[in-house]
Amino acid sequence: MTKKRQDKLWDAKFVKTIKKLVPGTPLREGLENILRAKMGVLVLVGNNQPLLDVVDGGFSLNCEYTPAGFYELGKMDGALILSSDLKHIIYANAQLVPDSKIPTTETGTRHRTAERVAKQTGGLVIAISQRRNLITMYLGDLRYTLKDITVSLSRANQALQTLEKYCKVLVRSLTNLSALEFEDFVTLLDVAEIIIRVEQVSRIAMEIERHVIELGSEGRLVSMQLEELMAEQDDMELLLKDYCFNGCQVQEVREQLAVLPEENLEPYTICRILGYGATPNILDVPVVPHGFRVLKRIPRLPMSIVENVVTHFKTLPCIYNATIVELDDVEGIGEVRAKTIKDGLKRVREQALLDRNM
Repeated sequence: MTKKRQDKLWDAKFVKTIKKLVPGTPLREGLENILRAKMGVLVLVGNNQPLLDVVDGGFSLNCEYTPAGFYELGKMDGALILSSDLKHIIYANAQLVPDSKIPTTETGTRHRTAERVAKQTGGLVIAISQRRNLITMYLGDLRYTLKDITVSLSRANQALQTLEKYCKVLVRSLTNLSALEFEDFVTLLDVAEIIIRVEQVSRIAMEIERHVIELGSEGRLVSMQLEELMAEQDDMELLLKDYCFNGCQVQEVREQLAVLPEENLEPYTICRILGYGATPNILDVPVVPHGFRVLKRIPRLPMSIVENVVTHFKTLPCIYNATIVELDDVEGIGEVRAKTIKDGLKRVREQALLDRNM
């Protein structure tokens, strides 16, 4: 699946819909009951007129939804029609009659009908395969198969283990980068490799977040582990603010990185996106950080002050070598804060050099 397709699949509307079907919700309980009984069923969610236009026959119920009642009505051959808020069963044993000219990639009658109805109405249609024992949801042009809880949990835990390893490597890499920044030995290769690692961590975390959404009430522990692993990660934005070439917009660079295919996540491509081009020797070019990331490591230093300091001194070496009097001249910094910045930078430097050699 391409990156663009993944983004479309996990847009706000899709996430809002998937949350109605996750473990712990009444609808998922009813669907699981039918699944365990090895029955097939077709469910249309919504009771507005465009959706009801494809409904034919059946009998009107307008009764309160319960998982048990849903299961019993699911034994009939026809489709079930639920209200948009999922609180009522509107029709049972109904027929769905979409436009037969709408293209479909499905083979079974139930799933072909489900896909066509979803495409025609833009609504949510759910199909349970009696033969394959799967729950498939259709939302407009999107098709998604809901995973079994044990499968989602297993994948989430595997992703957590991978994320933990990547985070450890990233922490070591960031420590090394900090040391190189104070020694004025940073090259574009160092920067590109760090950005690649940060983006990889971000993508793994996003994958786990999707598992958490699918797990519903069963994903609380996974969510807590994810928050703990990501709590200390440096912000990609600070790295980009430090190293984007003049004229490059940080937000645009982030968007380009986010949609970059995995196979193109390599140093030369990163240099090009950062605005440095992609010449054969570009990776050996020395670069000097502005100092955003290092300054943000000083406790209780607001971002507005960081911005003022960087705007005034331009680069990290200039900031580090500035005297207390020179720091005091920056807007918003008094003598006390100037001393705090001076002492804070020394501590960050000493810690980075120490940690690198451990």
